[in-house]
Amino acid sequence: MGLGGATKKLQKVADMGEELYSKMGELREQILEVRETVQETNQRVAALENRLDQQEAILEALAEAEGIDVDELLTEVAIEEAEPADGDSEAADDAAETIPSADDA
Repeated sequence: MGLGGATKKLQKVADMGEELYSKMGELREQILEVRETVQETNQRVAALENRLDQQEAILEALAEAEGIDVDELLTEVAIEEAEPADGDSEAADDAAETIPSADDA
């Protein structure tokens, strides 16, 4: 009985080792997939940041051509966002007064 019990225990340990090895392989594959996804995401983010920078430059050029001070406008928006909201209609009215419409051009 002693040898048979030891054999069963040894087989159980061997089976657990094989299962663990298999799971480690699966985890390795998952880590590689996550790494690829992160790299792809980094590339997409870099491309989006580049586009955003280009759009910002275009908007600033258009604002300058229309005589709009972008820094002043951004400061006003930051101040309005920092202040507690008294009412959405007042903020909409202020924004309409600050930003010229296409009809004004």
